[in-house]
Amino acid sequence: MKQFSTILFANDFSEGSDYAFDYALSLAKQYSAKLVLVHVINEPVDLRGFYVPHISFENLEKEIAAGAEKMMDTFCSDHLKEFAPYEKFVLSGIPYDEIVKKADECGADLIVMGTHGRKGMDHILFGSTAERVVRGARIPVMTVRLP
Repeated sequence: MKQFSTILFANDFSEGSDYAFDYALSLAKQYSAKLVLVHVINEPVDLRGFYVPHISFENLEKEIAAGAEKMMDTFCSDHLKEFAPYEKFVLSGIPYDEIVKKADECGADLIVMGTHGRKGMDHILFGSTAERVVRGARIPVMTVRLP
């Protein structure tokens, strides 16, 4: 039977992500595995070439990062009260790239993530981060959809 020692959980703070987290935590407890929580800030469009009153692009990036860190801290304190072996990362970049890269870096045995189940034009326009992670990852990926 396959043992999981490190499980990466990709968190976008959505309802679907919350639902998928229960699976990640349950597996981490069952296998006494470390949980690595990752949130990726989709790199914002660079506005430096445009006139945007009262906003500095660097400050905007810092505020977005600080807000994401705070959301991750809140998520961890709400969901990981009695569970200790975890690490959390807030990264910037293309979500599926960063998730796959972090899974490689931390030696994860499994990636767990929610999926939005977009269909039709939404799926064509936005694609699926989960689908791209499944294609790019060298380890198993568990996608969990809201019921």
